[in-house]
Amino acid sequence: MANIKSAKKRILVNQTRYERNKSVKSAIKTATKKVEAAVANKDKETAQAELIKAIKLIETAGSKGVFHKNNVARKVSRLTKAVNSIA
Repeated sequence: MANIKSAKKRILVNQTRYERNKSVKSAIKTATKKVEAAVANKDKETAQAELIKAIKLIETAGSKGVFHKNNVARKVSRLTKAVNSIA
């Protein structure tokens, strides 16, 4: 257990960030699954609507530091490519 005040604070801050990042990642996984389900059903309109929501979540997570910018770009690119493959 930490004895130093700053170390105790780091433990609290890390726990708070962990919980927030976990909820953000979970929301992104859910949004991604919705897009992939729409692509699997060949439902282009639903896929595009869900893609917009997913991209917004992913880019927000990138700007908050949950994901690295390259990770954000890769996720967005793959989802967009999947939706465009329906055409």
